[in-house]
Amino acid sequence: MAGAVLAIDQGTTSSRAIVFGSNFQPISVGQMEFTQHFPKSGWVEHDPDDLWSTTAAVCREALERAHIGVEDIAAIGITNQRETTLVWDRKTGRPVYNAIVWQDRRTADFCAKLRSEGLGDLFTEKTGLLLDPYFSGTKVSWILNNVEGARERAERGELVFGTVDSWLIWQLTGGERHVTDATNASRTLMFNIHDNCWDEELCRILGVPMSMLPEVKDCADDFGVTRPDLFGKPLPILGVAGDQQAATVGQACFEPGMVKSTYGTGCFALINTGSTPVRSRNRLLTTIAYRLDGKPTYALEGSIFVAGAAVQWLRDGLGIISEAAHTQVLAEKADREQSIYLVPAFVGLGAPHWDADARGAIFGLTRATGPADFARAALESVGYQTRDLIDAMQDDWSASGETVLRVDGGMAASDWTMQFLSDILGAPVDRPSVAETTALGAAWLAGSRSGAWPGQAEFSSKWHLDRRFSPEMEEAERSRLMAGWKDAVTRTRSS
Repeated sequence: MAGAVLAIDQGTTSSRAIVFGSNFQPISVGQMEFTQHFPKSGWVEHDPDDLWSTTAAVCREALERAHIGVEDIAAIGITNQRETTLVWDRKTGRPVYNAIVWQDRRTADFCAKLRSEGLGDLFTEKTGLLLDPYFSGTKVSWILNNVEGARERAERGELVFGTVDSWLIWQLTGGERHVTDATNASRTLMFNIHDNCWDEELCRILGVPMSMLPEVKDCADDFGVTRPDLFGKPLPILGVAGDQQAATVGQACFEPGMVKSTYGTGCFALINTGSTPVRSRNRLLTTIAYRLDGKPTYALEGSIFVAGAAVQWLRDGLGIISEAAHTQVLAEKADREQSIYLVPAFVGLGAPHWDADARGAIFGLTRATGPADFARAALESVGYQTRDLIDAMQDDWSASGETVLRVDGGMAASDWTMQFLSDILGAPVDRPSVAETTALGAAWLAGSRSGAWPGQAEFSSKWHLDRRFSPEMEEAERSRLMAGWKDAVTRTRSS
């Protein structure tokens, strides 16, 4: 089993670790959920110790279940929830505050202030991003301004900033390495995606000392080695990418025009635009898809804040279901005569609307509306939001040929949801045979860097289809449904 790779997939609601064999197939999995903290409306936090302790635990669990020797692990790859922000002491490694999660909206007023000062275009031009609370930069600024003594300590060089990948690498290496990769750096509002470096002007505007920032490396690179006591011997960390970029790699979307969409807590669609960054006319994000051998490949990205989280709301908030799998069963029983629309703007609307102050709403309720209709509306909301993203992408960057969407993530396992997605898009939806594409992307980056795994061409040739969903809906019905959705979104907007 030589040439196996341990992939860490640190997500928003759980930490996972998967051991992949050299044939790209998963051998074993470890997974553990952790607590979500909501101290105020619109605020979302994680305990940094939870992020690390669950990650360490699931790595050990996956290695134990794999029934292979640690000497058979060629490398570790890491993929992570992006934009989630941590600040910790350079010497002790202790966080000064909880991790502020990507979903958190507490810096909305700060973003509005910067926009009112005419700085929006500057940030977009340099970073490809919008001035929105979603991204890391304003979160760092909030911590420095609101945690007693933090700004003074940062100015003295005592504090460091990192996204979750940096935090995990710091822990894995015993504080030896303070590094990140280009994809995670590109989501901070502080990284110039054209010059591929931290931007001094943007850091000054945000009030973030550049001494806090990690070294930025390629996605397949030397990120350090683990402490010997963690797994029995030191293991090299050779691959890192933010979760959506890792899924793009795992889906083998290496050619311009290829599109993937990941359905986890949120939904994120990326289209590979090649070596040239494309400026969106539709408020999509221009981002780094991956950087190999110092050469960045760019993408347009649409971000939906709530996808699978809508199903969690049905379970935890309303108590309609006891587990996520029940949602499809309920949806199949829904009354098709009812036009129920759920706009899941629980933490605002993402692309292409970017309305931080919008909040969730349901339209079309009648006395006959029941749990099945809520379930159907929750699943359909994922399709409608994806259609908004794909329409915007096609307007920004038209590729020749038919659009085929490659899907992954937990919700991709739902045949009902994927069929509705194909129907509302009017385009094929391809689900791969290996569902763990995000972790697989991180594994390939590490495995290829180690020399134990092959390069892009052979990896791409091994991508296999599990099932293609083709549209069955009539165009008239598709148009009717989308008109209702657009009306619902308009009514939900904060302005």
